[in-house]
Amino acid sequence: MNFPTAFEHRVKLDPFLGEDLLVALNSESPVSVRINPPKMKGTEMRNVLEQVSWCNHAFYLKERPSYTLDPLFHAGCYYPQEAGSMVLDQVLRSIDLPQSPVILDLCAAPGGKSTLITSFLDGKGLLISNEVIQARSRILRENMTKWGKSNVVVTNNDPKDFQRLSHFFDAVVIDAPCSGEGMFRKDPDSRNEWTEDNVQLCAARQKRIVADVWDTLKPGGYLIYSTCTFNRDENEDNIEFIRRELEAELYEFEQELPILRGRERIGYYCIPAKTESEGFYIAVLKKPEGVQTKTKLSVKKEIRPLSGKEIQTLADFVATDGHRFFQWNENVLAFPEEQSDLMQHVIANMRIVKAGTVVGEISRKGLIPHEELALSADLCIYDTRIEVDREQALHYLHGDTYTLKGQQGFNLITYKAIPLGWIKHLGNRFNNLYPKDWRIRMSITSKNT
Repeated sequence: MNFPTAFEHRVKLDPFLGEDLLVALNSESPVSVRINPPKMKGTEMRNVLEQVSWCNHAFYLKERPSYTLDPLFHAGCYYPQEAGSMVLDQVLRSIDLPQSPVILDLCAAPGGKSTLITSFLDGKGLLISNEVIQARSRILRENMTKWGKSNVVVTNNDPKDFQRLSHFFDAVVIDAPCSGEGMFRKDPDSRNEWTEDNVQLCAARQKRIVADVWDTLKPGGYLIYSTCTFNRDENEDNIEFIRRELEAELYEFEQELPILRGRERIGYYCIPAKTESEGFYIAVLKKPEGVQTKTKLSVKKEIRPLSGKEIQTLADFVATDGHRFFQWNENVLAFPEEQSDLMQHVIANMRIVKAGTVVGEISRKGLIPHEELALSADLCIYDTRIEVDREQALHYLHGDTYTLKGQQGFNLITYKAIPLGWIKHLGNRFNNLYPKDWRIRMSITSKNT
């Protein structure tokens, strides 16, 4: 496919890019995934070509599989992510964060960077994962639920709403909406949407987004800015704007080749002609040290801590150590004990899509378990389980029912010992409790399975 004339002209005149980029953008895209270690332990990733050198637990694949037809994908065992954007892992390991950092992923859907941050945190600290578009925030919730950690709050807010959380975050990650030049190979139709005017529109929007959330950073905190585009208007020029207008300091992190320094050594690139990636730019800025505003933590009145007797109701299903449990509307939520006060403060100030882990609903007969509990890497200890093969797993994920032996009552469906979700066994049949919005929509046939 041809490129927009103005884009092609830009690239040819830019010695930093050159015509090699145009050739690379018309070649085949690499395929890469990042695994979820708590869920994949003892299970090997198939089809692996080699490791992604700048990210822990990430691999290139020999060919693109059908993720829809892999139950391990639905179980949150791995996430398909563009390799260049995984540079974020190296950045997080290079900056000086506290032991339990509070991090905001501002433009998070569909969840690649948020799942990466969650793996980096490894149960410590707190991640606020935000998406401004409501429909995309629901996809974000699904992917964060499947990743299976409870130290996450998913929000659906405009960037300026975060001004309610002044001096709250140790790091803010902004993967800014951009002109998407790095998508030209993976999504050739995106070439038709590129214009010079859109580049300038994106650059202005990116400045506004950064300015809206700058006050949410603690003094000495880090702003991690990225795009999937190659032009300097949205990258180096914006970083210079942030340095000038917000008095930010450019931070240089340790790099692994073939990540390239940006123009005038501002930020870093993964460029298809030189890196096995689609294209990615990232820069780190540090907020100057100063006096921090002390946050007065607030609590939403509708959230009530569970009594000791109510917590006993959870005993067969939930590992209760290290967590606090709350009633919010009809659901029981689990928050990590270390961060529960901060999580309640976020809930009281932001529009919430997901908070911690929904354990379930307490009824007169006991706990009605929730899908989030089934997929939790830390909390679910329920031992009434039914192991299924791949074909059965796909039919379960499709929402089907079929003959299945098991005990009456709630059963946890597992594939390769990894939980997929719940059924309610009725003796001669069962109710499939897999969420309707998550079900596989394509036809599941013997040919496919």
